[in-house]
This record gives sequence, structure tokens and C-alpha cells, in this order.
Amino acid sequence: MKIILDTNAYVDLCKGNEKATAVTREAEQIFIPFISLAELRAGYLCGSKAAQNERYLARFLSTARVEILFPDEQTTHHYARLFYQLRKQGTPIPTNDIWIASLTMQHNLMLLSGDGHFDNLPQIPRG
Repeated sequence: MKIILDTNAYVDLCKGNEKATAVTREAEQIFIPFISLAELRAGYLCGSKAAQNERYLARFLSTARVEILFPDEQTTHHYARLFYQLRKQGTPIPTNDIWIASLTMQHNLMLLSGDGHFDNLPQIPRG
């Protein structure tokens, strides 16, 4: 199984959340979207443990099964379709979550997230 982590899923993993730990332990490959990295680092700068959190993140990113995922032109097509779907449903979600969902669809991954926004996208496999 290949998974993609939303920002809150990475935080859950760091806190030792049982579900996040179990899913990531069994994953063949773990992707973290560039957007989640940006959100994490922004949060670190606002907190009092920025250096410590950055060290934990660097160690996580250096793990052989972990890869940062960036968008490309194909991602934009997924983004457009999801944006349109959400607008038509009348269920908008934050832009960053649309990017994460787009990368999830494009790479046929399972999304690990506790974020209810993704409930509006039933085609996104969730863990």
C-alpha cells in the first residue's frame, strides 16, 4: 500500500497516534505533499520548538520509504476537476486540500488524514 500524508496525519504520527502509526508502519511507500511540508514548517516557525520539530521532520524525510510529492502539469487537470466537482456540490474546501487530493488521485494513493474536508470527495481513498 502506498499512502500520502496530510499535515494533520504527520502530526498524529509524531504524537504516536495508534492509527497513524499502524498505517504508516504497513505502508510500502509514504508520500508527503510539498504543501504539507510548507504547512508544517509555517507552524514550526510560529511555535517554540521549531528547531526540534525541523530535526524530526528531516529524519522522517530521510527515511527510505518517504518521498516528497510535487505537482506537475497533470496535477493541474486533477485539481481543475476536483475544484469543479466541489463547486458544483456546493462543498468548497481549502485550496491546499484540493492540491493534496489532486496529488492523491494522480498517483493512485491512499490518503491518511483526519480532515473532514476530504469527506466531500468520496473518490479519494482514505486510510
